[in-house]
Amino acid sequence: MGILLRAASLALLLFTALSAHAQSWVIDKEKSRVIFHYSYAGDPYQGEFTNIDAVFEIDPTNPGSCNFTVTIPIVDINIDSVEALEYLLDVDMFDVDQFPTAHFEARQCRLQSLDSFVSEGSLTIRDMTRPMSFPFQLAIERDAERMGFRLTSNVTIKRLEYGVGQGYWASTAEIPNEIGIEVDVYAIRQ
Repeated sequence: MGILLRAASLALLLFTALSAHAQSWVIDKEKSRVIFHYSYAGDPYQGEFTNIDAVFEIDPTNPGSCNFTVTIPIVDINIDSVEALEYLLDVDMFDVDQFPTAHFEARQCRLQSLDSFVSEGSLTIRDMTRPMSFPFQLAIERDAERMGFRLTSNVTIKRLEYGVGQGYWASTAEIPNEIGIEVDVYAIRQ
């Protein structure tokens, strides 16, 4: 009974909080974080993608209808080590001189459970585009001033599929192929 009550409450909140057509939402850069996790020589490290631009169009009456456009400026990576940052921005990794941004676009979503979705889209890094399923949790948040939503996710990408790792860095001996991405985005209605 508790699950049914929760589902009905969430549906009621969605319908009263949002109009019955697609709404545009933009990322609040101050309240959002996108962290990447990797290891080097077996030791764990992390960095953050900053200054991300994102627009989300979501229709609460048709959860399958969505449109996400996300642009990540690679040059704005925040990482503790200046040396590691230089390697990441260099021609053998992200090659920011030629490919300064990464992009994610989704045109379709599907409901998995009460507040869980999967968007189907594509991720482009270093001018290499691959299909990507992006699972996420979505929660509506309202404060005195505005309505927003929090989108959270944890995904793993394989860096070599996008050419991030040329020459020496194509080996997975020091840096594994799998990179974890932790997403905690807050978006506000336009």
